[in-house]
Amino acid sequence: QVQLVESGGGLVQPAGSLRLSCAASGRTFSSYAMGWFRQAPGKQRDFVAQINWSGGSTYYADSVKGRFTISRDNAKNTVYLQMNSLKPEDTAVYYCAARRTLSAVVVATPTLYDYWGQGTQVTVSS
Repeated sequence: QVQLVESGGGLVQPAGSLRLSCAASGRTFSSYAMGWFRQAPGKQRDFVAQINWSGGSTYYADSVKGRFTISRDNAKNTVYLQMNSLKPEDTAVYYCAARRTLSAVVVATPTLYDYWGQGTQVTVSS
C-alpha cells in the first residue's frame, strides 16, 4: 500500500512558477513509476508528466513540454513537478499517481495507475 500526499498548489499570476511535491509512504517508492495528472472543472483527468523509477526517463504532455519538469528524490520518497511560465489554461487540480513497474514505458491512462493522492489546486490568474 502506498499513500501519496500532494502539496505546493496555490494561486499564481500568469507567467509565474510553482513547485508541486508529492510525498509517498512506504519503503518501495523506488519500485514505482510516478505520474502527474490534472483535472479542470467539467473535464477529464489529463496526463501531464511521468518519471520512471530511477528518474532517468521522463515524458511530458505536449501542452507542458518545455515549461514543466518532473523529478524525484528516492531517498526522500518524493516526486516533484516544477511548473514555469504558467498559463491560465494550466488551472486545475493536480494529482500525483504511482504505478508499480521498473519499466520506462509511458503510461498516460489514469486507470492504469495503482495509487493516487488527494490532489492540490493550482489556479493561474491575474
